[in-house]
Amino acid sequence: MRITGYRTLTTVHRWGRPIGDANGSTPSGVTAVPLVLLETDAGLTGIGLGSHRGLDDVYPAIDGEDPRGVGALYDRMLARVFKAGHAGSTFGAIGAFDMALWDLKAKAAESPLWRLLGARDRVVPGYASGLDGPLDDNGLTALHGGFRDRGFRAVKLKGGLDRGRDLHRLQLLRRLYAEADGGRAPRLMLDANECWSRKEAIAYVAGIEESLDLAWVEEPVRRWDVEGHAMVTRAVRAAVATGENLTGLEQVRPLVQAGAVDVVQTGSVWGITHFLRVATLAHAFDLPVSPVAYNANPLAHAAASVPNHLATEVQDLSFPVGVHADQDFEDGNIILGESPGLGLAVDEDAVAALALSPDGATTAGPHVRPDHAGKRLLVQEGHPRASNRVAG
Repeated sequence: MRITGYRTLTTVHRWGRPIGDANGSTPSGVTAVPLVLLETDAGLTGIGLGSHRGLDDVYPAIDGEDPRGVGALYDRMLARVFKAGHAGSTFGAIGAFDMALWDLKAKAAESPLWRLLGARDRVVPGYASGLDGPLDDNGLTALHGGFRDRGFRAVKLKGGLDRGRDLHRLQLLRRLYAEADGGRAPRLMLDANECWSRKEAIAYVAGIEESLDLAWVEEPVRRWDVEGHAMVTRAVRAAVATGENLTGLEQVRPLVQAGAVDVVQTGSVWGITHFLRVATLAHAFDLPVSPVAYNANPLAHAAASVPNHLATEVQDLSFPVGVHADQDFEDGNIILGESPGLGLAVDEDAVAALALSPDGATTAGPHVRPDHAGKRLLVQEGHPRASNRVAG
């Protein structure tokens, strides 16, 4: 079997609500979802999800190769761009191809990827997380009522801009989930998306912890700030989770070696091989690993196979237009199916019928860092500068 080419498609995910975090929002609730279709001379097509940028730069490393040699091909892609660097969108392109390669490898073996990777079963523990920054109380309750009804008992809230608001919303979620679990409170997490300075993070979380416990605080400071993460994890009761925006083991290793992270995260768009390697690194330090969510939860297959998987983030209970995923959600878990590969099928006619522009679909999302991020130390809560006013 040889790789003969690739195609790209773009579909959309309709969230049915505004989405966002401390760095901005997408009021339309419609986001673009790039797909990569990797073709072979055996008639099999591998599906990858992630950035389209940089694909042409790394594709020559896998062109004409047998896709089943995934690990070697991953390293060939890294080697091809070693001089220019493989961070950012280039790493995303490698991840998209890598995901499609693993899909092909499992399809060729007529096996779901979770089984090919050695998982014992298809049940992947999850936690609820809805990109819920822009939602009011009613919207937040409606969203998490759906997660609660699927049995989720751990939940992550987007926050970091107003401690009083965050505390109110955390308490609201605690009551909502407890009602369905005999009064037992859920495990709560808070994601700041890098919006604090070191001392802001410590003071903010300490204030929250006067009223309730957090399982973890996520990305409290800039992703590369090893000393800052170490300061936070020593100063607060909550665990510190980070890593979703780090690319390559060389970026993750310093945090792990310094004891600056308690829950090692990976971004789904960086691919299967990156997750597996980061999970092994974390396991060597007795640290749990937790992948962040992406459309159709592609890393769930790999998460099922590693011994230190903690929980996989679930951001929505539906899938992008034209994408069918062989998985379900029960008792707070992702239940993977028996379809070969990643269990994904793409209805290209449905994707082709989309009119993206009228829907306001965007690939940018809530990812524009505000000028005042990390500079709120002297700002009183309730002041306009304390809130994110970046337009969606």
